[in-house]
Amino acid sequence: MKHSLQQYIDRASILVEALPYIQFFRGKTVVVKYGGSTLTPEADVDTVLRDLVFMELVGINPVIVHGGGPAIDRRLKERNIETKRVNGLRITDQETMQVVEDVLFGEVNAGLVAAIEALGGNAVGVSARNTGILSVRPHIAQTAEGPVALGFVGEVTAVDAGPLHELIAREAIPVVAPIGRGEDGAAYNVNADTAAGEIAGALHAEKLVFLTDVTGILRNPADESTLMSTVRLGEVERLIAQGVLQGGMIPKVLAGVHSVRAGVRKTHIIDGRIPHSILLEVFTDEGVGTQIVQ
Repeated sequence: MKHSLQQYIDRASILVEALPYIQFFRGKTVVVKYGGSTLTPEADVDTVLRDLVFMELVGINPVIVHGGGPAIDRRLKERNIETKRVNGLRITDQETMQVVEDVLFGEVNAGLVAAIEALGGNAVGVSARNTGILSVRPHIAQTAEGPVALGFVGEVTAVDAGPLHELIAREAIPVVAPIGRGEDGAAYNVNADTAAGEIAGALHAEKLVFLTDVTGILRNPADESTLMSTVRLGEVERLIAQGVLQGGMIPKVLAGVHSVRAGVRKTHIIDGRIPHSILLEVFTDEGVGTQIVQ
């Protein structure tokens, strides 16, 4: 069907609106946490990765930190390995950790790298353990019954951003599997939200973007019209106490708070199921989702 002149003008207007944002972000780093819940539908993966390839091509430096919970759950179920959680974190013995590492790096990470390259991007998959990016200690969960050891679940103690800076200098998109290295050299599973926040802070990224399967932070979780477009650091504790922030949203917001305090200018929580949600957030006046700022 032939397009009208007005449609072409509208397309040109979109490019003009994006221009100052492209100029501002050129040469700057944007860390994107790619949630496991947004990794499944192929169409969604395609639009997200197209956005990231576009960003790379216009001179922005995207860094991807990915999850993979659903894929890990499927593999554990296939092997009849039971999953237990404490405070939302998976209790991880040695057998489970081997599955986690195989799936995160061998399956999810490799799949994302291949998809980016198929779209014309330049991506390099890295394990945060093998490259020494994330150093960790065993995480001890605090519960009402007392502290609980989670096995091979890591709490980040240090971040070496050097390997990521090297990849960025080579104009590659780093795709990071959040597997940490313990003092004993063993692999530890690191919450992907936490890993993204730590890495964004260490890189002094311009933005940290959490792609999720929700619209953003809702003052009333049952009503999308109550979306909070901006949340300031001083509001977070109150929102947790009021129950506005619950479940998996809490580690995302806390990771965002940590990254902003470490020098990241803004953290965004957006719905990765919306086509081109990253471009809408970064390159338009209105944006989508919720931003966390000082």
